[in-house]
Amino acid sequence: MAENGGPTAVTDSDFSDVIEGGQGLSLVDFWAAWCGPCRMVAPVMEQLAKDYDGKLRVAKLDVDANQQTAMKYNIRSIPSILFFKDGKHVDTVVGAVPRAYLERKIQEHL
Repeated sequence: MAENGGPTAVTDSDFSDVIEGGQGLSLVDFWAAWCGPCRMVAPVMEQLAKDYDGKLRVAKLDVDANQQTAMKYNIRSIPSILFFKDGKHVDTVVGAVPRAYLERKIQEHL
């Protein structure tokens, strides 16, 4: 978890340890600096990380800098938010969606 209760940055090199090797629920925001909708989702992810601190892990992966992981999970459009439960990919949300939609998904998987 990030020190400030915000999202943890993950990379190709630590994704398998942090996310695939993690216990419980993880949300991974696949994003890029040039992506407008990604910037709309970022504050929602920040808030979810704070509100659900200790209940789930929120992480961000920059697809430009970490193409291996993006390819592995077949990321075609961003933002894509992937849900992992005990290291297994269980759900995907593509696009800038409202916080309430993400919270429903979180409740479904917690």
